[in-house]
Amino acid sequence: MDRKYLTYLGIAFIISISLVISSLFISNGIASIKQKQNTITVTGSAKKQIKSDLIKWTGSFSAQAKDLKDAYRVLKDSQDKVREYLLSKGINEKDLIFSSIVTMTNYEILPNGMQSTKIEGYRLSQTIEITSNDVDGLTKISREATELINLGVQFESYPPQYYYTKIADLKVDMLGLATKDAMQRAEQIAKNTGIKIGKLKSAKMGVFQITAPYSTEVSDYGIFDTMSINKEITAVVNCEFEIKD
Repeated sequence: MDRKYLTYLGIAFIISISLVISSLFISNGIASIKQKQNTITVTGSAKKQIKSDLIKWTGSFSAQAKDLKDAYRVLKDSQDKVREYLLSKGINEKDLIFSSIVTMTNYEILPNGMQSTKIEGYRLSQTIEITSNDVDGLTKISREATELINLGVQFESYPPQYYYTKIADLKVDMLGLATKDAMQRAEQIAKNTGIKIGKLKSAKMGVFQITAPYSTEVSDYGIFDTMSINKEITAVVNCEFEIKD
């Protein structure tokens, strides 16, 4: 048997082996596709509007003087006025949380813009924080608190933060509604394509979006809005259903 014939025989053997391997890959691919065709994955969603039931508000006030003791005396007077003002608005004293005092030393600025070592004075500042379930009441106070300026207090009111404390319980209901929506979508697809939907095989929860009402903001990591009293919660679920023969 000559060498040329042996070469042709070897090539034919390699080609036949390659065809067998290729057929195995093709058959496995078809099996996978058929398996996927036995299920349908549908995304369902549910929305609900809620009102925040907890508010956290922060304000700050400060005092400035050449002498540290004078600055502290002015700040203490401002703290007393802030406390008296908030108590007059119906806030319970146990809900008033005053921070520690922050002290900043002011140094003289030279004509060349550099800071010298000469102390010109001191600026002391403090914050007041209130957390309450009276969302509407504290919101109103946060908007009116700059009235303290008329009392000689260098006061600044920051935007309140709003929370909903029953999110965990609400998630269960929202997931149920989102799953129901996925089932309805699957049934509509089945109706239009002539297939039959079987039992639910799996359900995977997506991220929760808590946004201001009618917001179009979306994030893959979820959103937790704290700026709005009224919020809109969106729940998403990916459901996989069997397809009946």
